[in-house]
Amino acid sequence: MYARFERFWHWSQALLIILMLATGFEIHGSYALIGFEQAVSVHSFSAWVLIGLWIFAWFWHLTTGEWKQYIPSAPDRILSQIRFYAFEIFQGKAHPFHKKRDSKLNPLQRLAYLSLHVMIGPAIWISGLLYLFYKDWAAMELFSGISLTIIAMIHTAAAFLMLAFVVAHLYLALTMDEHPLSGLRAMITGYEQDPD
Repeated sequence: MYARFERFWHWSQALLIILMLATGFEIHGSYALIGFEQAVSVHSFSAWVLIGLWIFAWFWHLTTGEWKQYIPSAPDRILSQIRFYAFEIFQGKAHPFHKKRDSKLNPLQRLAYLSLHVMIGPAIWISGLLYLFYKDWAAMELFSGISLTIIAMIHTAAAFLMLAFVVAHLYLALTMDEHPLSGLRAMITGYEQDPD
């Protein structure tokens, strides 16, 4: 179900995002674990690695055709998936979507991942790079109407959206199947297996 690169990309991305969330909230002053300067260094290094990983992943998606996994579904299929997660899952009803190799994502996942790739990710990169190189932009008088505070607020808002995505991803990954760890197992081994 999942190619080696897909699994590498998933777990590397997960580790980097968690590391960046942890260091980002420390930079923001939410708590103190490793110190501000160290948190900035780890955060910046992780950001560059993640950007490189995302660029390579885009290349992989385009060359393998996996980009088709993110094409949004019809609105009625999305509503059916929302209804399942909001009500039917608690009534013990069957999942309306059955995963296949060429269609791994349910209609709601397609929309969520598309949003992650075209809105949340770019908002984090652009605001993060503007923040990181603010003095250079200011010296060249680029983006002169945007204050550093506004850039920081956009970056923080995007980080909260990423955190919400991570929490929702974990919850939905564990409720995707009647066997809660089957999705996790598949992302480790690459194979969907019936645990029975």
